[in-house]
Amino acid sequence: MGAGAPAVKRMSWLHTNGPLSQHPDSYYASLQPPMPQYEPLRGATTADVCVVGGGITGLSTALHAAQMGQDVIVLEAARFGWGASGRNGGQVGSGFNWDQRKLEKKLGVEMAAQLWTQAEEAKALTRELIEAHAPEADYRPGIVHAFSREQEATGYGEHMAHMADRYGQSLDLWSKDEMATRLGTQAFAGGVVDMSAGFCNPLAYVAGLVRACEDTGVRLYERSEVHRLTSGLVQTNGGEVRAASVVHATNGLGPHLTSRVAARVLPINNFIAVTEPLGAAAPMTDPIAVADDRFVVNYFWQTRDGRLVYGGGESYGKRYPSDIATRVRQNLGRVYPELADVRFDHAWGGTLAVTATRLPFVADLGGGVFAAGGYSGHGLALSGLAGKVLAEATCGDRTRLDLLGKLPVPALPGGRMFGGLMATGGMIWAAAMDRLRG
Repeated sequence: MGAGAPAVKRMSWLHTNGPLSQHPDSYYASLQPPMPQYEPLRGATTADVCVVGGGITGLSTALHAAQMGQDVIVLEAARFGWGASGRNGGQVGSGFNWDQRKLEKKLGVEMAAQLWTQAEEAKALTRELIEAHAPEADYRPGIVHAFSREQEATGYGEHMAHMADRYGQSLDLWSKDEMATRLGTQAFAGGVVDMSAGFCNPLAYVAGLVRACEDTGVRLYERSEVHRLTSGLVQTNGGEVRAASVVHATNGLGPHLTSRVAARVLPINNFIAVTEPLGAAAPMTDPIAVADDRFVVNYFWQTRDGRLVYGGGESYGKRYPSDIATRVRQNLGRVYPELADVRFDHAWGGTLAVTATRLPFVADLGGGVFAAGGYSGHGLALSGLAGKVLAEATCGDRTRLDLLGKLPVPALPGGRMFGGLMATGGMIWAAAMDRLRG
């Protein structure tokens, strides 16, 4: 089977949770008019670049490739932004899942520095795209990384000094008392504040990318699920596209389309709920997003009208739990026990994707087929960058693709048949350790 050949077994993550014809009833969707609908692909056509997947990776690829003069088609199985790109926690974080010292140790100081430059561009690109095409996404600066235990908080000064000296990154350390004052909770022993990171409404960001793609001449198709993706040819039930370059950008909802992606990218589900407006009970005094230090991260921020957008909890089967709100409430109650019985106005799930090393898989699969995914919780920033890098590669500039392609992303242990089961078992164990920590 060639590098760009379709994997043998078709998965069904895409069809398990909710209709493909509409976005979920999320808080983000409630803030904007319905996005315009696009017709399915019908018949045969050609393009320079065919992008499979209409999330941030795919739309960024399409926009940048079109700006470089390419004739581009995007095929989306559901609605643009229907997957993780339009459902996530909205945090635009710094770096990769590995911190810089680990990257230096594993990959060398020079490559770690090059990767930091790319990660910094990822944040800048996200801000630029939002400013240019989606100001309603309401980007705001600031993420605090919250520590559950005091030894983690007190030991972070060395890392902060390293980041300042080698990379020029400015971080602030908040004490337990400062965390309590600013976040309204006693749950954390301290936190590190990164004002170069930020948060936004991700669905509004996607909507802006869709408009930008259309304005740039990209041909957009929805409800066009791809069942075969190979070198030079993409097929749906309604038609086919022949293209010199094909980009596999489905992330967790379609890794089965190419064998190398299927072997490396593991879908998992994560959940978010949004409270009613809390009025005087709104706990946070600072407009900042929060991410804790658990293996399965809890993350939250406060809206301008005093709601909490709270994400946490996971599942590893395809189907969401029957009561998402209860799943999230358990995590919210640990941080804000006084809000344990608060009303949720919205609750939804989404399917992200991780890799064995928690580093993104960005690769040339051979035969003019490229892929990116497995962002492992860092997708809102890194997916836009990955799309631009893949667009450059379709135009013959492989410089950054070759760099990101060196990230160590092995096949999941156990092979394609058992790799997902083994990785899932490991994550369930790590999540259980989180719960034992309290």
